[in-house]
Amino acid sequence: MTFLRDFSLSAAAAGFVAVLVGFTSSVAIVFQAATALGATPAEISSWMWALGLGMGLCTLGPSLWLKKPVMVAWSTPGAAVLATAGVAGGFGMGEAVGAFIVCAAFITLAGVTGWFERVMDRIPLPIASALLAGVLARFGLDAFVALKSAFTLVLLMLLAYLFGRRWWPRYAVVGVLAVGTLFAAFNGQLHLGAVQWGLTTPVFTEPVFSWRATVSLALPLFVVTMASQNLPGVAAIRAAGYQMPVSKLISITGVATLLLAPFGAFALNLAAITAAICMGREAHEDPAKRYTAAVACGLIYCVIGLFGAAVTGVLTAFPRELVVAVAGLALLGSIGGGLAVAVKDDTHREAALITFLVTLSGVTLAGIGSAFWGVVAGALALTVQHARR
Repeated sequence: MTFLRDFSLSAAAAGFVAVLVGFTSSVAIVFQAATALGATPAEISSWMWALGLGMGLCTLGPSLWLKKPVMVAWSTPGAAVLATAGVAGGFGMGEAVGAFIVCAAFITLAGVTGWFERVMDRIPLPIASALLAGVLARFGLDAFVALKSAFTLVLLMLLAYLFGRRWWPRYAVVGVLAVGTLFAAFNGQLHLGAVQWGLTTPVFTEPVFSWRATVSLALPLFVVTMASQNLPGVAAIRAAGYQMPVSKLISITGVATLLLAPFGAFALNLAAITAAICMGREAHEDPAKRYTAAVACGLIYCVIGLFGAAVTGVLTAFPRELVVAVAGLALLGSIGGGLAVAVKDDTHREAALITFLVTLSGVTLAGIGSAFWGVVAGALALTVQHARR
């Protein structure tokens, strides 16, 4: 079987790190969103079931089909929107599920019509690379900021990375994760005692459709998912040098959200941060074999869906500094590669730097994240600098 020949330990480690980083960095926001909408503990577990299987199958299937690393995640800014609007608007789970379905229909429409891919085709590669570097650079900075609160742990992980890159470049991230985990376990920083294993039972919620929920939940959820998640997701794909059927992939995430919405899948989208982990050299030296890292990631997501809260407990048992350091070190290559492409061409350099800095700033305007405004700022700079007089 081709997959087994292409598979490697570094790919498995990249897939696990992608799940660890993507899950632990935002699962608290998802819990907050579900709680704000009045979800019961059983319904929150159902959210994990739906989101885990949705991300897993949408990552696993297309990656095996295309033999390219397709990465799908939940919409973290979308969860933040739900957490805020749920409290302010007093929406119940029925209205929320109705809004999830409306949002999913919009995402599917964006994929089927191809309009989103046409917009992405107009963004120059240096701007897209600067956008990706800006999204990822925050994780690189956080890795070294973590030295303040866990100096010894992060220093050992940094040394493991440097020696790994020197002597075992394919397994550098494996070494970083192993060193960090062993140190945390030795110092009693892994909190696994409260984990209780058991299959998750999905809970169906009958949707309730209303104009109020459509305007207050569905539309903001759609906008931030496309602008703050799918936009840098496509940028990650193109910066890594892959050609993929973006419209079809967007359609797949929309249909999957549509089917799983009654069980708690609020919005699925193309990933950027975790995609960069599985699309980088750390996953595999051969770009044609990096899809195996995405497959490993998809399989782990499916396990998360099936076991829900139990696996969530395992992943969140890792110290925050360990997760942050692994993410930052694993993304160094992607950050450097993005910046190199962004500033290579003189005609795009200044606009690309503006895109990078605005994206890195984390500024949020009108509820839309800095990734979108970074592209807007870069496009404006290009227009002013190169428009015909």
